[in-house]
This record gives sequence, structure tokens and C-alpha cells, in this order.
Amino acid sequence: MASQIETQLTGLLARVSPTERRKLARELAAKLRQRNQARIAAQTEPDGTPFEARKPSKFRAKSGTIRRAMFSKLRTARWLKTGATPDTATVGFVSKVGRIAAVHQYGLRDRVRPGIDTTYPRRQLLGFAQPDVEEVTDTVLEHLTK
Repeated sequence: MASQIETQLTGLLARVSPTERRKLARELAAKLRQRNQARIAAQTEPDGTPFEARKPSKFRAKSGTIRRAMFSKLRTARWLKTGATPDTATVGFVSKVGRIAAVHQYGLRDRVRPGIDTTYPRRQLLGFAQPDVEEVTDTVLEHLTK
């Protein structure tokens, strides 16, 4: 059923002008960025499981210190950018932040400071879950009915 809808939507979108497809792609990218920002704020993976907790640290364990949620600055529009062309809608991180996000997204090894390397647990910051697919389908249908 879902593949039939996707096939029909693809055919309908091919008939829409490139300008309209770009507007739709921009709208889709904005909605996907909002969904990913909310997911990062809730510290959950696209499948709904929570991020792996931070390792205890002697610097963060002090009483009276303010604990900030992981990736609170990464999820802002300053670093999490959208892009749109008539054929694609993209959501991604820019600048040096992109490297930091990739380290966490894929669970890579990174240098904390000179001489100290650590392997970070995989925390999928950006992703595409089934509710996102439904949101995209609804947005496309809504746009085509206008």
C-alpha cells in the first residue's frame, strides 16, 4: 500500500514545476529539521530508544553545578541547516560542528585534547523514522491538493 502511494506521488510530483517542487522541498526540510531538533532535545534515537547516558565525570559530578542536556547548542538553527532543490530536501550540520555530530552519529573515536582520545557511543542525532515518512507523505499530499 505504502509503495503504491509513493509511486503515485512520484508521478504527480514529476508534473509539478521545479519552482513548486523547490518550495515543497524547503517546507519538508523545515519540518524534518523541527522533528530532529525535538528528537535531539528529548535525547532519543529515531526509533524511540533513549541516547546512551554520559559517562560519569569528576567535573560534572560536583554538587551545585548546572547540568546541560547533550547537544543543546547543536540542535539550534545556527548549526542544523536545511537545504532545498527541486529534487532534494536536506537537513545537516555545518562547519566544525558537522565533524562533532558525525563522531556521535556513528560512534567514532575523537581527540578530546592533545594526548587524550576517546571512543564515543553511537547516538544517532539525525534520522528518518516511520512517523517522518508519514509526515512527508501528508505534507506532499497537502501541497498537491492546494
